Amino acid sequence: MDLNVSPLGRVEGDLDVRVTLTDGVVTDAWTTAGMFRGFEMILKGKDPQAGLIVTPRICGICGGSHLYKAVYALDTAWKTHVPPNGTRIRNIAQICETLQSIPRYFYAIFAIDLTNKRYAKTPSYAEAVRRFAPFVGTAYEKGVTLSNKPVEVYAIFGGQWPHSSFMIPGGVMCAPTLSDVTRSISILEYWKNEWLEKEWLGGSLERWKENKTWEDVLAWVDENEGHYNSDCGFFIRYALEVGLDKYGQGHGNFLSTGTFLDPELYQNPTIEGRNAALKSRSGIYAGGGFHEFDQARVREDHTHSFYKGTGGHHPFDGVTDPIDPAQGKAQDKYSWAKSPRYDVPGHGHVPLEVGPLARQVIAGQPDAAPHQDYDPLFLNVVNSVGPSVLTRVLARTHELAKYYTMARTWLDELDLHDKFYAKPVEHESGTGFGSTEAARGALSDWIRIENGKIENYQVVTPTAWNVGPRDANAVVGPIEKAFIGTPVENTVDPVELGHVARSFDSCLVCTVHAYDGKTGKQLSKFTVGGM
Repeated sequence: MDLNVSPLGRVEGDLDVRVTLTDGVVTDAWTTAGMFRGFEMILKGKDPQAGLIVTPRICGICGGSHLYKAVYALDTAWKTHVPPNGTRIRNIAQICETLQSIPRYFYAIFAIDLTNKRYAKTPSYAEAVRRFAPFVGTAYEKGVTLSNKPVEVYAIFGGQWPHSSFMIPGGVMCAPTLSDVTRSISILEYWKNEWLEKEWLGGSLERWKENKTWEDVLAWVDENEGHYNSDCGFFIRYALEVGLDKYGQGHGNFLSTGTFLDPELYQNPTIEGRNAALKSRSGIYAGGGFHEFDQARVREDHTHSFYKGTGGHHPFDGVTDPIDPAQGKAQDKYSWAKSPRYDVPGHGHVPLEVGPLARQVIAGQPDAAPHQDYDPLFLNVVNSVGPSVLTRVLARTHELAKYYTMARTWLDELDLHDKFYAKPVEHESGTGFGSTEAARGALSDWIRIENGKIENYQVVTPTAWNVGPRDANAVVGPIEKAFIGTPVENTVDPVELGHVARSFDSCLVCTVHAYDGKTGKQLSKFTVGGM
């Protein structure tokens, strides 16, 4: 049964998903990244600072996150000194980029499918259409329109958004004034008052942050009329009504490389000192337990990817040597994406889900330092009701209140009489690692410099972690695993597959081929959601 769904994602690139359906349930899945990018090949031999210009162009949505990790890769390679003000501005800029991404993701990418006619007989369908219908929905219009406010703050410090390159080794290339800071605070306050609290939460962000368990969240919804009728409250109620808590689980193993460095603790960036300086912590959650993140344990497997050879390499030694896909298919290769894996102690090289749910699970690990985020909510959710489409989406929106608070703190701490930049020594050789948590998850650069030029540069994106194909041991990737077990009610319009893919918000547009596991009967070609 051959079924083409295009597009399954609504942003960037090409992702082809082939699933096998047996008795209306997905029993196997293959994800194919259909576009070769080759940024690692472009950067080889260039000036080390080329990554600051090139990598933000990888993505038109999270270019600031690319810049953030690229500059820290150079900071660690060149052993720079970064004044605390420089770190604060970097943190503020990236966090504002993420704040604009969350409502745009929810309304313009995910919630559109909640108006699918699949749910026309449910009690809340008319209300879902009123709120979430693309372009005309009352919540859609306000959420998408006001989402531009946080990146106005980014542009105040970065000169432009997207594709700014104002973060440079040793700090930032700006000298903000009191007017810049007060204007930024005013913009964020307006956004919080007019959308975050008024529309999304229907109450204070402080009250939302008090939720520590899934039971707390359900009680919050019913606590008062404002919460109940807010976009967040309605989404939770409607998602439970249509069963988004029942599928899309995945492996249940998670990775966060962490983000937002403490301005005082990371003045002299090193790979070894990064974990302890993080505000939003790094870590691994696998097999029901936590492990410390160590970049040395990352491997990129390309056994089933369109590159020469098989097996995996650490990114410092990474190889990007493409082959013709026709040749690759003869070797059982089926994707341009590599398969990132992590050597988890006691478990071997395993696939790990990245993204908001992953970093919020990691936020629940014990023994946080005083400057670090501790938040047990989504560890409780995963342990009590499990990962799903619902919990993955809710984890992303949960970050709105947390990130707003962090941004305000760093704006208040800026010392306009102190430095924002310290000129570094541009060493002729060195290795560097920079990472962050983009809106979609762990995003990292590894750079090796020799004779003043880039000898090797490897970018591992959150989409690669999530959509990578099978590895050398034939273990499926995170999204492939999340598709398995998904029920499909209508094979002519399998909106459930759209929910799963969009819950990850992979930075690739998806085409889906579905095969009946018993008959192999071919069906039709169609578009999910009409956008």
